Amino acid sequence: MANPAFESVDPPYTAFRFEVVLNLDDPPPGITNPVCHAAFTECSGLEMALEPKTFSQGGDNLRQVHRIGPVTYGQLTLRRGMTANLGLWNWIAAAAQPGRNSKAQGQVTMWDADGTPRLTFVLTDCLPVRVGGPSLNAQTGQVALEELRLVYSRLEVRPAGQAGLGLSVGISAGVSANIGVSAGVSAGLSVSGGPGLTGSANLSASAKAGFNLG
Repeated sequence: MANPAFESVDPPYTAFRFEVVLNLDDPPPGITNPVCHAAFTECSGLEMALEPKTFSQGGDNLRQVHRIGPVTYGQLTLRRGMTANLGLWNWIAAAAQPGRNSKAQGQVTMWDADGTPRLTFVLTDCLPVRVGGPSLNAQTGQVALEELRLVYSRLEVRPAGQAGLGLSVGISAGVSANIGVSAGVSAGLSVSGGPGLTGSANLSASAKAGFNLG
């Protein structure tokens, strides 16, 4: 007899099928939407927390009373194999200019094992706070990675495809645990996959493809 507990549990999603799309409200020169063609290999910092206010009632020494405080959000950290695309560096340089609107609206979409988009994390009013280059060492053959950290004013989780998520379309694919394929198309198609080497080659006037080899 089958265990009903197992039959009622949905399989968890994988961590290597995802897409990150960042669209700037007012892209400065040198940046096109989505930023870096959405070709990010790592994403972390999707979190929100409540800061409780705690106090004790007089005469009740065995209990603490908690009240809900303000919501705080984490910093999103994105990593990608460094290429000639300097979108991240141009973005933070533009954000440092007074009077410029450098905010971006972000989406992080997760796929299930069958490649179906399931959940989308919606990030509102993203601002870059740090960008870093790779650690260089001639004795290793490691991939050169650049890193972006950004803050956001609000985080929402919605079923993928729900109205209000925008017009960006993306596909994330992992060929195996160590191999991924990344591609960006100017028409709006973007792909991000597993960690590794990111390169790019022009396929036509409107499409680029990148390969991640790890």
